[in-house]
Amino acid sequence: MKNVSETNKSAQRFTRFAWFVVAYNILVVVWGAFVRASKSGDGCGASYPLCNGMIIPHAAEIKTVVEFSHRLSSGLALLCVVALVFWAFRAFPRRHLARKGAVLSLVFILTEAAIGAGLVLLELVAHNDSIARAVWMAAHLVNTFILLAVLVLTAYWAGNNGRRVHFRGNEPRAVGFAAILAGMILVGVSGAIAALGDTLFPAESLSHGISQDFSETAHVLIRLRIWHPVLSILTGCFAALLAAWHIRKRPDDLKTKQISSAVITLVLIQLAAGALNVLLLTPIWMQLVHLFLADLLWLSLILLAASSLSQTADKTVEVKNAESQLETVKI
Repeated sequence: MKNVSETNKSAQRFTRFAWFVVAYNILVVVWGAFVRASKSGDGCGASYPLCNGMIIPHAAEIKTVVEFSHRLSSGLALLCVVALVFWAFRAFPRRHLARKGAVLSLVFILTEAAIGAGLVLLELVAHNDSIARAVWMAAHLVNTFILLAVLVLTAYWAGNNGRRVHFRGNEPRAVGFAAILAGMILVGVSGAIAALGDTLFPAESLSHGISQDFSETAHVLIRLRIWHPVLSILTGCFAALLAAWHIRKRPDDLKTKQISSAVITLVLIQLAAGALNVLLLTPIWMQLVHLFLADLLWLSLILLAASSLSQTADKTVEVKNAESQLETVKI
């Protein structure tokens, strides 16, 4: 009993640490957006991992401080994930999903660092307005979403005894979640491109910004940003409808109901924040709030999918077991 108790305590401590790592990585992501929005991406020059050829830069400019602090925070995030992996292998048995989640987290935080290094070394930062930069930023966004997803799933699996997601028997619902998550990635990519366009080609007024969107002579980054609100509204409505369906169909499933309510609330707040961002001409602080809410909504959808599909499978198994026991009694 003592060993079981110690194992449970270790799992609980790991779960708390895993959620801390999730929260910390969200902050790192938001700070990375500040680096882009403040045009500080070249603060350390075209060198990586050194900053202007030095381990610790001297007589630094503001943009150097911003970029260097982001590198330090990213490095600490990597160390946290490495610790997560080692702890997962000590706290959980073989084949536990928390182990797999931790390993995947390490893989994607390494690719995150590689993409960030590529942006610096190829000088796709600061005032660079090339299509190549937009492509790299889109890849950065997709990798960031995947990284946050596996991190939050690691915490979820650790706190729920590695409950697996089962697609068999849940195909329609799984397809729905796949469509929403794919839509969220498209929204994120379009948002990254729109934010880059806003940073490089700021509008002087709302009417000026709208005229830019439909001008044939405007830069392609400007002409593409109109797709972001369109995709956001469509995907947000779809996500809210699926969440509302879960609340109506699963009234006794408290955990899934809570996550569904969070999804609906975040969709409404995020759409309002997006509109306010446009009306205020995308100030940096509002861009960061918008990104923070997008990350929360993404993670809420990941958790809703995991909770919904795993618990549905569990109940199906329970029903089958009950039917089997009833048949045995009859015989």
